[in-house]
Amino acid sequence: MRYLYLLPFLLPVAAFAACPPPPERSARHTELMALVAEATNETQAREYTNELWGIWATAPDETAQEVLDRGMKRRASYDFVGALSDFDALIDYCPDYAEGYNQRAFVNFIREDYETALKDLNRAVELTPDHIGAIVGRALALMQLGQTREGQIALRKALLLNPWLPERNRIIPLPHNKENDIETDL
Repeated sequence: MRYLYLLPFLLPVAAFAACPPPPERSARHTELMALVAEATNETQAREYTNELWGIWATAPDETAQEVLDRGMKRRASYDFVGALSDFDALIDYCPDYAEGYNQRAFVNFIREDYETALKDLNRAVELTPDHIGAIVGRALALMQLGQTREGQIALRKALLLNPWLPERNRIIPLPHNKENDIETDL
């Protein structure tokens, strides 16, 4: 009875006790991935990609969604410290949810902390291998870190998923020989 006064303080912790697993890949997600890869123009590809972002940004539960949304609002208003705090909390709560890592990476990329961003982008791609945004972010972070070849390979992988990405203009020719054959790396 004497511990009842602690109940209001324990409820927020209980709400963060167990994040459900991220939702399984939906049939619509699979369909959109095929549609964006086969899009005949940039406008069409952007429509499919926007719908994919809606899927990727749907958190496993209401608690996670609230934290994700708040972090994204903070990032949009340039409150990077607040956004990082939210994304840290989201990752602590839902360590298997790729978008938490992707969003935290985005903030660190904006802050030009490319090494930290790359760690989160690697994890996001590990969790969701076809997350086009995380793959592109990974490519750009690698290039910013001077790892041009690896970045170009990652960018080419993203372009296989969506040939209309705005970053397609960042493709540069690489030496074509046995050691640097991009085709063998894809």
